[in-house]
Amino acid sequence: MLYLHSLSEAEEIFKALSTPMRLRILELIYENDQMSMNDLAKALGLTNSAISLHVSKLEDAGLVAIHTTSGKRGIMKIVHPTYSRLLVDMAPQAKPRHCYTDDISVGHFISCDVHPTCGLATPANIIGELDNPKVFSYPERFEADIVWIGYGSLTYNLPNRLNPGQSLHELQISFEISSECPEFNQDYPSDIHFSINDIPLGTWVSPGDYGARRGIISPYWWPELLNQYGLLKSLIINENGTFIDGTMRISKTKIQDLHIDHNSSIYFTFSVPQDTANCGGLTLFGEKFGDYSQAIRVKAYYDNSNTTAH
Repeated sequence: MLYLHSLSEAEEIFKALSTPMRLRILELIYENDQMSMNDLAKALGLTNSAISLHVSKLEDAGLVAIHTTSGKRGIMKIVHPTYSRLLVDMAPQAKPRHCYTDDISVGHFISCDVHPTCGLATPANIIGELDNPKVFSYPERFEADIVWIGYGSLTYNLPNRLNPGQSLHELQISFEISSECPEFNQDYPSDIHFSINDIPLGTWVSPGDYGARRGIISPYWWPELLNQYGLLKSLIINENGTFIDGTMRISKTKIQDLHIDHNSSIYFTFSVPQDTANCGGLTLFGEKFGDYSQAIRVKAYYDNSNTTAH
């Protein structure tokens, strides 16, 4: 989900969506996220140069991403949608908000409780052997770009860039995620729990472990029977509670309940308890695996800033 906090912040998005042809392009790639530039040109009766211009505008606004892949006649450019939802705050914020953003690699967990099926892989190779929890202690894990566990937990230390006098108003944590089934299973629900500093944030049910097609950006060597891609989800904690994708509230836990100030550590945990109703594991995809080229992304909104936001 793309969450924009003001009309001015959404200006470039509105410009990109102002042409009916670009809306049609988005409709087509949401229906089939394997469409190439040539496919779009043929479907819409446009020249390649005209399609390139329209797609470029959408790409500049962050609404699509272009990935190259090998085709029968050389390299194909696949146009993939970036977000499944767009949320814009129409009313101005009562107070100006500042933000810092950090990306955390999926291999940079600080603690874990891992049970098979499980494993890690870098963009170049699988680390150690599959279904052996001890490989999660190997130093190569810091290079991992995909991590999966049958049940248990993964904890990450999120950066805290607050200065004295600054107040945290919202945390947004986005990630590409799925369930974890031996091989894959499109219908394999998993109760994925979230917490910060051991304070529960709620539970989201992952629908399945996706593998009917290859992940758009996964390495060529990645086995077809393993996890291929996930869903891009956004966990939002603000003064109204905790939400998935800005619209579905999963708990009443508010940002003020976390008691985070400039001295606080922020330990964020994904977990699938063994005794949960749908114990279907979890898979986290990084920048080089799955469908979305991003790590775990953290955006922290605060006020009374005396420094330049990142």
